Amino acid sequence: MREEWVKKDITVIGGGLSGVCAAIAAARLGQTVALIQNRPVLGGNSSSEVRVWVCGATAHGINRYARETGIMGELFVENQYQNPDGNPYLWDLIVLEAVRAEANIQLFLNTDVHEVEADGDENNRIIRSVTGWMMGSERRIQFESAVFLDCTGDGQIGFLAGAKFRIGREAREEFQEEWAPEIADDITLGSTILFYTKDVGHPVKYHPPSFAKDITTTSIPIKRVIRSGDSGCHYWWIEWGGELDTVHENERIRDELWSVIYGIWDFIKNSGQFDSANMTLEWVGALPGKREYRRFIGDYMLNQNDILAQTRFEDTVAFGGWSIDLHPPQGMYSIESGSKHLHADGIYHIPFRSLYSVNVSNMLMAGRNISASHVAFGTTRVMATCAVIGEAAGTGAALCVQKQVTPRELYQKHNKELQQVLLRQDAALIGIRNEDEHDLGRLARLKASSSLTQLSVSHAVEPRRLIDDVAVLFPVEPQLKGFELLVDVSEATTIQVELWDTGRAENYVPKVVIQQTERAANAGEQQWISFPLDWEPDETQNAFVIIKANEHVVVYHSDQQHTGTIAFVRGTKPIVDPKLENHQPDQPVVQWSMKNGVDRKPICFRLTSETKAFSVEKVTNGYLRPYGAPHQWMSEPMSPAKEEWLELQWDEAQNLRYLQVTFNDNVHEDLINLHAFRTSDEVRPELVKDYRLEAWVDGDWAVVQRVTNNRKRTRRLQLEAAIKTDRLRLVVEATNGCPCAEVVEVRVYG
Repeated sequence: MREEWVKKDITVIGGGLSGVCAAIAAARLGQTVALIQNRPVLGGNSSSEVRVWVCGATAHGINRYARETGIMGELFVENQYQNPDGNPYLWDLIVLEAVRAEANIQLFLNTDVHEVEADGDENNRIIRSVTGWMMGSERRIQFESAVFLDCTGDGQIGFLAGAKFRIGREAREEFQEEWAPEIADDITLGSTILFYTKDVGHPVKYHPPSFAKDITTTSIPIKRVIRSGDSGCHYWWIEWGGELDTVHENERIRDELWSVIYGIWDFIKNSGQFDSANMTLEWVGALPGKREYRRFIGDYMLNQNDILAQTRFEDTVAFGGWSIDLHPPQGMYSIESGSKHLHADGIYHIPFRSLYSVNVSNMLMAGRNISASHVAFGTTRVMATCAVIGEAAGTGAALCVQKQVTPRELYQKHNKELQQVLLRQDAALIGIRNEDEHDLGRLARLKASSSLTQLSVSHAVEPRRLIDDVAVLFPVEPQLKGFELLVDVSEATTIQVELWDTGRAENYVPKVVIQQTERAANAGEQQWISFPLDWEPDETQNAFVIIKANEHVVVYHSDQQHTGTIAFVRGTKPIVDPKLENHQPDQPVVQWSMKNGVDRKPICFRLTSETKAFSVEKVTNGYLRPYGAPHQWMSEPMSPAKEEWLELQWDEAQNLRYLQVTFNDNVHEDLINLHAFRTSDEVRPELVKDYRLEAWVDGDWAVVQRVTNNRKRTRRLQLEAAIKTDRLRLVVEATNGCPCAEVVEVRVYG
C-alpha cells in the first residue's frame, strides 16, 4: 500500500455534475483543485453507469428561456454537437474532457473518501483533511486544503466532519409548507435503476432469473405505464426505498429494483400483451440512482414558499425551474401517481447562504445535499440545477481562497463581487446586471451596420384551427402600436384578442390584462387582420397576446424561429399520463404549454410600429439572458454581399488585453444529454459561425482574431500584448443558420 499526501487550494469530493462544475469553476479562477470521485467515470447519476437524463430549469420545455448557461450550458451545447444521438458513453467523454481541459484540476477516480479530520466545537468545526482509498491501486491518499466542497450527494464528508444536517421530511408548521406532512418523519425519495432495450431484428427469447418478481401480483401493471418500446428514463418510476435508509439499505434496495426490472421485462416479453418478439435487454444498471439522503443546514434553508413566490434573494447565485416533484414513499408499489408536481410561474432563485455549512466554517456543498427543506429539495435535486449550484459553490470557494475568508464572510463582505464574477463566467444568474467597473465595454459608445426594427413572422407553412386559445409573446420597446395576425376565415366572424403583461421579468405567462379588443373578419384566406393594441410600458417588457378560440378562424405557424417570439397553446388536459405524473393543469405554465408542437413554430404575426428591442446598445446593457426582453443585438437579415458588424468607440484610446464575446445560443431550446427527444440542429442556428474582431490601429482596421466554425456561446481572447485603440469592431461573416447576426454581450478589459 502506498501512502500519499496531496495539498491543493480546494478539494472537491464527488464527481457528479455538481462536483465537476464546482471544480472547473474554481480552476478557471486560478485555484488548484483536487477532484475526487469514487467511481471510474464522472457524471454521477448522469453517467453511463446510471443513465439518468440531465433535467433542469426548462422542465422539459415547460419553462421558457430557462436552459442553463455557464459550465452546464457548455456541456449541453457540446454534447449536442458531439453526441446528437445521446450515447451515454460519449456523454461520459464530454464530461471527462471538460475536466481534463483544466490544468489546475488533478482528478482522482476510483477514490473513496472515508476519513475526515476535523476539529472545533459543534458550532464551529473546521475540516483539516480528508483521506481516500484508491480502489485497484492500493493508494491511500490524504488531501489537505483551505476549502472543501461536499458534492457527494449523500453528504458523507459533511457528516464525518460534524456538519449539521437533516434526513426526511420537515413538519408543515416549520416553514408553513403546504406540501409538507403534519408531523416530521424520516421518509425520503427512493432510488431507481434503469434499463435499456433493443430491437435486434429477429426473435429473442427471455427466461427470467429466479429472483424476478411476478409484477402481476403487484399494482404496477395497473398504476404505472408499461410499453414495449420504452427504456431508459421512461422508467424513472421504478423507484423504491423511500421508507428505508437509502444509504445503509442500498444493497437491499438494489436487489428489489433488479427483481422488478427483470419482472417487468418478463411481463413485456412473455405475457402476450406486447409487440416485443424481436426485442432484447441491452443494458441493466447495477447502481441505484439515489434521489435523497442528507441535506445540510446552511445559513438559509430554501423552502416551498421561496420556490412558489420566486423569492429574489440579495445573494442569488443560481436559478432552478424544475417543478417541486415529490414521489410517494412506496415508490413503484404505490397506488398513487408516480410523482406530483407543483410549478412556480417561472424560474426561482437560489441563495449562496444555502451553499455553505452553518457550523463547518470551510465547507461548501453543492448538489442534492444543499440547505433546502424536503419540499424545496423536490426541485433543486435535478442534475442541471445541481450543476449550476456547483458552479456557484466552486466560484465562491475560489474567492474564499483568494481573499482568505470563510464562505459566510464572503457572503457578508463580498456578495456583489461573487455575483459579478459569476456573470463574467456566463453562469446561470437571472435579473443581475453586469456592473464590473473594469469592463471597458460599459464605457463605450456603440453603433452597428444595422439593427432589426420590424418584428414580423410571416413565412406561413402550417395552419392551426383555433379550437383552443393560442398566444404569442414578443418584446415591447418603447411601445406597441398595432398588432396584425395572419388568418384564414371560413365565415364572417369576430376575432377577439387580449393583451397581457407577464408580471415578472423572468416569467412567460399572462399575469395582468392590459387591453381587450376585437375585429370583424370576413371570409377569406391568408388575410392580415389588424388589431388596435396600444401599450407603452414604463420599461421594456414582454407582451403576451392571447387570440381567443374561434372555430371559424385558422392561424398559421411558421417554420422560421424568431428570437424573442414564442407561440403558446392553452390546454386543459395533463401533459402526461396521470398514472405517471400529476401536473395539476390549472397551473399557468402547464396551461400555456409549448409542448403541443409549437415550441419551434411561432405563429405568424407582425407589429405595425418599430421596435428598439434588438438595438446594438443591448450588448453592454448588463444582462446576459432574456429578462423581460431578449437583451441582445440583432441585425437586419444578412446578405452575401454585406457583412454585419457592431462597433465600440471610446473618447480616448484604451489598452485592450482581454476580449469576451457572448453569442445567442437560444436558451429557449430545451437540450438534454441522453435525448429523451432528438433535437435536429447539432449547432444552434442562432450562434454566429464565422466572425472577426478588429481594432482601429494607425488609421485602418487590423484583425485581432478571426474564428470560423464557431459553435460556442462565449468566446474569450487573452492577448499576448496590449492593443491601444479607441475603436473595436466585431464583424459577423456568417451564422449557423439564422438569417440575422445575434450578439448578447461584448466585454473588454485592459
